[in-house]
Amino acid sequence: MVHAYILIQTEVGKAAQVASTISEIDGVTKAEDVTGPYDVIVRAEADSVDDLGRLVVARVQSVDGITRTLTCPVVNI
Repeated sequence: MVHAYILIQTEVGKAAQVASTISEIDGVTKAEDVTGPYDVIVRAEADSVDDLGRLVVARVQSVDGITRTLTCPVVNI
């Protein structure tokens, strides 16, 4: 299982709507509005890195109001 944080920038005033929509996507375990350079932070999980990539590109990035994403896979050091 691969876990990741997805940092999301949204259009002005769209953070709450984006977080709510993303929280309904399979593979997303948490989506929260935050302050700072990013507007929403998402915790996601997938069976593989490839599945994680498909989740981000096909599902998350297609949500209306998103302008940019940064995916940060969790590593166990």
